[in-house]
Amino acid sequence: MVEHTLISLSAVVILGIAAQWLGWRIRIPSILLLLVCGILAGPVMGWVNPDTLLGPLLYPVVSLAVAMILFEGGLSLSVKEFRAIGGVVAWLVTLGAAITWLVGGLAAHWILGLNWPLAILLGAVLVVTGPTVIGPMLRFIRPTGQTGAILKWESIVIDPIGAMLAVLVFQVLIHSGEGTGMVVAILVLKTVAIGVALGVAGALVLGFCMKRDYIPDYLHNPVSVMFVVGVFTGSNLLQTESGLLSVTIMGFALANQKAVSVQHIVEFKENLRVLLIAAVFILLAAHLKPADLEQIGWASVAYLLVLVLVARPASVFMSTLGSKLSIREKLFLSWMAPRGIVAAAVASIFALRLEEVGLAGSDVLVPQTFFVIIGTVALYGLTAPWAGRHLGLAKEHPQGVLFMGGQYWVRDMAKTLHDEGYPVMLVDNSRHNVAAARMAGIPAFYASIFSDNVLDRVEISGIGKLMAMTTNDDVNSLAALHFAPLFGRSQAYQLMPEDEKQLDAHSRHLRGRFLFGKGMTHSVLTQRFTEEAVIKKTRLREDYGLEEHKARYGGEVLPLFLITEGGELQVFTAEAKLKPQAGQTLISLVQTPAEGAEPAESSGGKDKPNQARSRQS
Repeated sequence: MVEHTLISLSAVVILGIAAQWLGWRIRIPSILLLLVCGILAGPVMGWVNPDTLLGPLLYPVVSLAVAMILFEGGLSLSVKEFRAIGGVVAWLVTLGAAITWLVGGLAAHWILGLNWPLAILLGAVLVVTGPTVIGPMLRFIRPTGQTGAILKWESIVIDPIGAMLAVLVFQVLIHSGEGTGMVVAILVLKTVAIGVALGVAGALVLGFCMKRDYIPDYLHNPVSVMFVVGVFTGSNLLQTESGLLSVTIMGFALANQKAVSVQHIVEFKENLRVLLIAAVFILLAAHLKPADLEQIGWASVAYLLVLVLVARPASVFMSTLGSKLSIREKLFLSWMAPRGIVAAAVASIFALRLEEVGLAGSDVLVPQTFFVIIGTVALYGLTAPWAGRHLGLAKEHPQGVLFMGGQYWVRDMAKTLHDEGYPVMLVDNSRHNVAAARMAGIPAFYASIFSDNVLDRVEISGIGKLMAMTTNDDVNSLAALHFAPLFGRSQAYQLMPEDEKQLDAHSRHLRGRFLFGKGMTHSVLTQRFTEEAVIKKTRLREDYGLEEHKARYGGEVLPLFLITEGGELQVFTAEAKLKPQAGQTLISLVQTPAEGAEPAESSGGKDKPNQARSRQS
């Protein structure tokens, strides 16, 4: 028995983390692989039996995990962001949710053949989308405009609303008769009042304790977990299912207060969320029975199509009437509504409660919900990137560069890439550097790149690389770490530090990839650019490659970038050596311009080198 329990627990952890890693590797939503692994491990292979493994602890554990996930989601919500999109989000989580509920309930009755009470409950459960799915999708697609922010806000806010809606429907089912309307009204008021009050109170107390240093730094994260669990449980004890609203409000309030920094808590919760999502989805999927899978048929497929092709577009277009969103943005919003962990958890919990009260047909609630989750995640996850590109709201493998730092030679590099047609954005906290960049026609933004909402204000459409090139080596390393989750570690670059002690192999995970070559520090590059260096764009040929190019300039050539024939922008680094081929364009820094005609054409015809400016420019 002990060995079987150990194997089951190990399988949950191994399958959960492996599925997320594999999803990242092959660029598909990890939730899809998690559900598939859970079904294989549970009803198909019988490796994991959640009832045996956790028994009555299953749903309390799942509920606490969902609470932690929604708290982390609340930490990502910004008041400034809401001011720009609040109107659309408010309509989506009210009118849009009502339309989805109506269409979903009607379709569940007419297509799935469910009785009206169960059909209405299923429609309520499937109102929620999924921040655990939408978040990774948005990081991968990176849509332009406000669509990404709208989807993020909707997915987080709709979860407690959807859970509360399911509770209301359940209460109506078990309290049918006279006075039901009054019971529902009181239930709504109590849920909202208790959820908001306890959420705000939890944030105020935790923030006060951190500000006054009543909690040591190393206990900030554990104590925040304690507060989330306490607020969630206390809220649910006072009013059933109000806990999800409480923890979401608590996260939102903490994220938008100015008294104390909570960035370290945000980072901890992001890592904890990965573990929780892995465990919860494996457990819930494994909890399905073989008989549940037999209830999936063509009617389930038709129901899924109604939700995707009717309910979602209707809710989006009705909710965005009068907004400034373009038709392309509305179409993209209409094609992004994957269901996630909250739908799975709520359906599983209420299926158990419906069995207890003896409602006929309640056994179909869980398999139909899981089919919708799998179907929407697969459909949206595999097609949303294509839809974003087709609608002109996203680009596949963006090649643009976000430059951190605005010194004169950084501006020269940005200008060169900008002239080649690559999106660039220069961010610096020096007004002089930003003004000089704008005068040169380079998109630039005055801000600290570590500002909480800098990416919400800076247009990064088409940008897929970071180059941290400030004079501060520690800041460059922090920037590479900060943006590695967004661009990928392989696309986060920084200058080599001046202090060789920072090159310790054990600290490699704490920095980005080193730009241009060994020894290319900020001071070395500054010296090279002040010695009448020029940036040259040279089209390579069979008879004129990199070696011939170096020989022509006496070896004083520093390769910077390589543009492939397919338009891919590659960066020379100290770790990996690129092999330039004929037909590609080499962008390099040469020390002494040679006399005579240029032997190789640049990508734009006749080569016109960009003379590096002086230090005073």
